[in-house]
Amino acid sequence: MEIGDYVICRTYSAGVFAGTLAARDGMEATLTDARRIWYWAGAASLSELAQRGTSRPQECKFPTAVNEVLLTQVIEVLAVRAAARASIEGVPVWST
Repeated sequence: MEIGDYVICRTYSAGVFAGTLAARDGMEATLTDARRIWYWAGAASLSELAQRGTSRPQECKFPTAVNEVLLTQVIEVLAVRAAARASIEGVPVWST
């Protein structure tokens, strides 16, 4: 993956985020316009979410995007296809 790509990052303890890769250094990654993927439905795995998006966006729980997040202990980075990105970005903001 290259800087500027839209990705999904899974971390050891902070969870999963989707956003634009701004920087990467070892197990650290900085994402911009990043949404936490708190709960997803309509995809069997993060790999499927990155490839196809969600078929049940109303059931997903993705809070509002943050301008920038520094993720440490990144253990997986998945490239996201354009259609999947549109699906992820189309999930309504979840808030309580």
